Amino acid sequence: MKVILTEEIRGLGTRGDIVTVKDGYARNFLLPKNLAREASASNLKQIEHERRKWALLAQQEKDAAQKAADAVKGVKIRIEKRVGEHGQLFGSVTANEIADALLSRGVEVDKRRIELAQPIKNVGMHDVEVRLHRDVTAHIQVEVAAQGVERLEETETAAAAPAEAEQ
Repeated sequence: MKVILTEEIRGLGTRGDIVTVKDGYARNFLLPKNLAREASASNLKQIEHERRKWALLAQQEKDAAQKAADAVKGVKIRIEKRVGEHGQLFGSVTANEIADALLSRGVEVDKRRIELAQPIKNVGMHDVEVRLHRDVTAHIQVEVAAQGVERLEETETAAAAPAEAEQ
């Protein structure tokens, strides 16, 4: 079945594209969720008028994504997690945790835009890609640290200071 996409669908096409999909996919998913319209003659005429608006809207979205990428670019965030004996995390750092850490820095990014090539399960620095638009990506540095390590070192330093003062 030929359909006209009304939204960008990853792996299928962008808004306004005419694509051929299986009938069940169109009837059960794309059409009910208003992600596509059937490619009839009247819909094709209507889409031609809407394409002009979509082109302008797409450029505005890309500009907004570029501004957000400039705000995110070079940001380093720190996430503390519980760690086992060999530097292995209990669980992993999720895109949701990274999005929350960015939000605490004043940068709002949807968690679905954060792409983890593989789960982050080790302590250390990790490069994470944030895909803000189809053509706009930014890279951030995520430092994963053991939870409570700094506090433990500070406690040892604080305990050593009074002991030295007594001598």
